[in-house]
Amino acid sequence: MMKRLVVLRRREPAVRFSCCGVRYGECRRNHAATTGGHAVDGCREFIAAAAEGTAAALKCAACGCHRSFHRRVQVYEVAWDYDCADDDVDTLSSSSSSDD
Repeated sequence: MMKRLVVLRRREPAVRFSCCGVRYGECRRNHAATTGGHAVDGCREFIAAAAEGTAAALKCAACGCHRSFHRRVQVYEVAWDYDCADDDVDTLSSSSSSDD
């Protein structure tokens, strides 16, 4: 009778993080700071008023605030690399004799 033993070795995936870009979220400018209160305008996302590279690109088209008042969010790209090579699986064969 032949017995076959299969041994599998797990390989942890290689994870790579890379910063793809920056986007700007909700506006945090306190419009009531001079009176001692707290009031925000409700702008939910920075929208550039002009093309990138111009001075007007730093101004939000929705609320008129500078880009620095908006929450900065870094967008990351996550890459999982599973290597499925043939050497990950070892097959061992062993024979055993049965006595009758």
